[in-house]
Amino acid sequence: MQKSIIIIGAGMGGLASGIFGQLNGYRTQIFEMHTIPGGQCTSWKRKGYTFDVCIHHLFGASPGTKINGLWKELGAMPRELVYTRDCVSVVSPEGTMFHDFYDTEALERHLTELSPADTRVIRDYVNTIRTSARKDLWGDLMLGSTGGVIKTLSVVLPLLSYSRLTMQQFAQRFSNPFLKQAFPLLEYSIPLAPFILHLAKHAYGFNKDIAWPVGGSSAFARSIEKCYKELGGEVHYSQKVEKILVENNKAAGVRLSDGSEHRADFVISDADGRKTIMQMLDGKYADKRIRAICAEPSDETNWAVHVFLGVNRDLSKEPSALVMLLDRPVVIAGHENKSLEMQIYGFDKTMALEGKGAIKVELVSTYSYWKKLYSDRALYDEEKQKVAETVIGILENHFPGIKSQVEVIDVPTLMTWERYMGGTHGFVNMPNKKLDLIDSLLGRGQERNLPGLSNFYFVGAWATSTGALFSNANSGKKVIKAICSVDGKKFTGAE
Repeated sequence: MQKSIIIIGAGMGGLASGIFGQLNGYRTQIFEMHTIPGGQCTSWKRKGYTFDVCIHHLFGASPGTKINGLWKELGAMPRELVYTRDCVSVVSPEGTMFHDFYDTEALERHLTELSPADTRVIRDYVNTIRTSARKDLWGDLMLGSTGGVIKTLSVVLPLLSYSRLTMQQFAQRFSNPFLKQAFPLLEYSIPLAPFILHLAKHAYGFNKDIAWPVGGSSAFARSIEKCYKELGGEVHYSQKVEKILVENNKAAGVRLSDGSEHRADFVISDADGRKTIMQMLDGKYADKRIRAICAEPSDETNWAVHVFLGVNRDLSKEPSALVMLLDRPVVIAGHENKSLEMQIYGFDKTMALEGKGAIKVELVSTYSYWKKLYSDRALYDEEKQKVAETVIGILENHFPGIKSQVEVIDVPTLMTWERYMGGTHGFVNMPNKKLDLIDSLLGRGQERNLPGLSNFYFVGAWATSTGALFSNANSGKKVIKAICSVDGKKFTGAE
């Protein structure tokens, strides 16, 4: 008799679970509270502009890499891609520009022109990127076999000396004041981001394995949904799961907000981890450790606010991503900003009408700030307008005339995420624990199960503790492998 799986959430982990479940002979169905697939991998249209809130750099663009192989299994590759010259650029208030080129020769030449005195540091930095590029590091470590991991050690071991360095710490090796200020912001404006992640990203960019999927995040998610449906999978949209049904400490199905119940042999959650554990399961399977990782996350969050602008301006010659260093701190949404980071979508003609372009500015803020404002929608909307006006005023310094060219403004906040996705503090869907980089790369220490509860699994960001789309998708593949093992079945992939 065919066994069944219910999946909560149509994010990357949920969709991947469904696809691999169908491939392995299970009857799967996904219940999604939103009206579209993708979870956080989403975008939307406003008056001819596409506003994309997710993908910055898509790994797995190069055929032959393990991440690309995963996307092929999920129906997301091959597809039309755009390769950008640089990962991100940083501009000073005086107009000095640092382009973080993927091409190592161009990068070395550019950095040396900016700071001849740092030639030795620059050469060591670029050579380390080249070393990192010799192997499919993340693919071998996170998606590969034990043999693949062993083969990768020749590249990994020389990089271990960098494993505890942050972007901020490495930046101190430069003598040039501008580079010292700019370099720590290259990884999503997070100075404490691990330097080794920057190396890996650069290596993938150098190998043409990072690209932008034409059409953006929603188009990418739709291609995976299409694959799932073609395999016979079912997605039920606007269907919020309220409770996970349990019988004799075994997950047995779900109850929806409309009161209907649906039974299955296994339940997989790609929903918010805290709410799954403490609300859908009433905290019954939360021991001391689980309760600790379910603790309330930090109030302050990166990407808490996005300011999307549709502008009547050709952005095709602009960098794909830009960090503006400010001549003085500016408080926006209750947070003091010394720089402003944005994505500029001039490289993808599908994101706007001809001759026009879309810009996304990403801001740090707090959940409590927006939660309080949200109780009065007039104040909430007024603050969003104020945030947009402040941002546009700052952009005017680098893009003269842009203020008069703005045609569309959209400002989603953490409350927007909470309304559409139901996540804790908007979208913070990771356990409250210290991230161990080595464990993450090797797939160890993942929050896949709950003590005392069988036939239940987590996938997605809660399971992996990462924001990488391929990692969250791979968690779905891993869970179906685990279910096949429980049932004594040989796992079957799409390739």
